[in-house]
Amino acid sequence: MTDEPLDDAPSAEAPRRPVLYVLACGSPVAREVGKLVALAQRRGYDVCVVATPDGRKFLDIPALAAQTGHPVRTSFKNPGDPDVLPPPDALVVAPATVNTVNKWAAGIADTLPLGLLIEGYGKGLPIVAFPYTNDAMARHPMFQENLDRLRRWGVRVLYGDDVLVLPAPGNGDAVRHEFPWELALAAVDELLSHRGVRVGV
Repeated sequence: MTDEPLDDAPSAEAPRRPVLYVLACGSPVAREVGKLVALAQRRGYDVCVVATPDGRKFLDIPALAAQTGHPVRTSFKNPGDPDVLPPPDALVVAPATVNTVNKWAAGIADTLPLGLLIEGYGKGLPIVAFPYTNDAMARHPMFQENLDRLRRWGVRVLYGDDVLVLPAPGNGDAVRHEFPWELALAAVDELLSHRGVRVGV
């Protein structure tokens, strides 16, 4: 027997954190998307933010990149460019505007978030949509029909006065602090738990 120390047993690798894509659209509520990022990170998610071109106008891009550790994507990458984000385990689009909801339901992929939503559906990924608009735009029949369509397709849609009372036109910025981001995260948690994905710290 020697007096040499035994090699330490190899340490087990840390479990992979589930990756959540937060897709932000052009709404004053998008200014607060860092709140959802923080909530998700505390739950153990690796969070990536992707914005529509109009959504990007409301975001503090450097702050979100520092918060997530990932670049904030808006545009489709050029052919041959490497992916800079890890693949998602789930997607949440919040706030989801009338424009994005209607294009999504029609299969239009002219923004990166729309492309991810359409592809994510095809891959069977859990998707949560949290629409936000003013109460006048929300009355458009096609918007209501498309929310129902998304529900039928298996998308978790958080919408209705029992979830969030929509503001009058021109008042969205004043009430953006009332947006219940925690409901979006709870819906993602539930969908992933049904697939046996363990979330939480």
